[in-house]
Amino acid sequence: MNLAEIIKSFEQKNQSQKLDLTDELQNEKVEELANRLFLKANSLEELRKIEKETIKLRNKYSFSTHLAVKISLSKKILSELKQGFHFTIVFAVYKEHNRILTKQEHPNGEDFLIRKIKQLENLTKDFPDITWDMLVVDDGCPENSGKIAEKILKERYSGNNVKVLYLQDAIDKKLKVVEGLKTTDDSRKGGAIEYGMWYAAEKNIKNHIIIYTDADLSTHLGQIGLLAEPIIKDGKYAAIASRREDASVVLKPGTRNNRGKLFIYLWKRMIRRLNYITDTQCGFKAFRAEIVNKIILHNFEKKFAFDIELLIKTDKFKRESIAKVPIVWIDSEAESTTTDLQPYVDMLHSIADMYFKYLPANSFSHSFAFFVKSLDQKKWEILVNHIPEGILIKSAIHYDKYDEIKVSVFQNILEKNKY
Repeated sequence: MNLAEIIKSFEQKNQSQKLDLTDELQNEKVEELANRLFLKANSLEELRKIEKETIKLRNKYSFSTHLAVKISLSKKILSELKQGFHFTIVFAVYKEHNRILTKQEHPNGEDFLIRKIKQLENLTKDFPDITWDMLVVDDGCPENSGKIAEKILKERYSGNNVKVLYLQDAIDKKLKVVEGLKTTDDSRKGGAIEYGMWYAAEKNIKNHIIIYTDADLSTHLGQIGLLAEPIIKDGKYAAIASRREDASVVLKPGTRNNRGKLFIYLWKRMIRRLNYITDTQCGFKAFRAEIVNKIILHNFEKKFAFDIELLIKTDKFKRESIAKVPIVWIDSEAESTTTDLQPYVDMLHSIADMYFKYLPANSFSHSFAFFVKSLDQKKWEILVNHIPEGILIKSAIHYDKYDEIKVSVFQNILEKNKY
């Protein structure tokens, strides 16, 4: 059987378009197909060709097939490396006390800690020169997610390469990486992730790539080879997963799409240096350990916009040194810890401050930065309900060049709606 025949045979048996990575049987099917494709393919180019074919007719194939193709590519990339590499995976936990459990223990359980471990084990088991460790960082969780993680590791995992850190410990020790944080309440994910990245970089491991992700199962870690490739082969400082590339496959409800488009349009007017990037918020990013040491200290944003500060600082070391990588991304259906936080306004305020701190002034960006700083939640909701058509009808990937909606347009919207 060639690769296309292997996929066709799989599709005939797998009629469901839905993919649930909390389901053990579905995980096994995806891993089995990925391994078959990996072993059958004679080269990376052959796998890239089958990826293009499945993307071209994306709706014809299940999400399981799309994910398996990405994992097989990731595995082939790692198999062709000429030297050993070490990956550190970092993620934060905050109110993950239900999602970290199994479905038998809680209806919203994802068992995400053990599943992440299995994903990495399945990816790297045949490559002794590829090693990994994982840092779980408790972001001050009032339900003690970190302690629950420690208990799960003690009872269900025999390895010694997964460690739980606590942001509060870093604050108590007054570490430079958490300067500006008085308590864990001042962090919203960013403080915990940056602590974990700093902790990993301090190890001074050779050929070390540090990756941070989300606690849920939206991104299968079997795809880390896709992030590693541009860093290893193309000399990039960082590689970020993007859900907006042509070869990306996304299963996500569209309820927040318009808010997201407005957010992207506004931040792109301020941070024009990152005009080649669209999806800054996908929780799957990789950095050379050497660059982490240069970008991780003296950051002021410890909440949900921390990604953009890291990207700005990385790009300032070398222009366009960040690669965009298409992935398969599946929205987690379990309870979300951020759904009710509505962070867009606070994020935009922080991004405006990044413009003032890191980038040379220009009149266009300046006007947007001052306008953004004037927004409150009520004004934001008015804008969301009256987004200009030009923003709505265009794909966000075109916002780097589409500048037609000026500050005056947004100000007129607020005036007309009697704010």
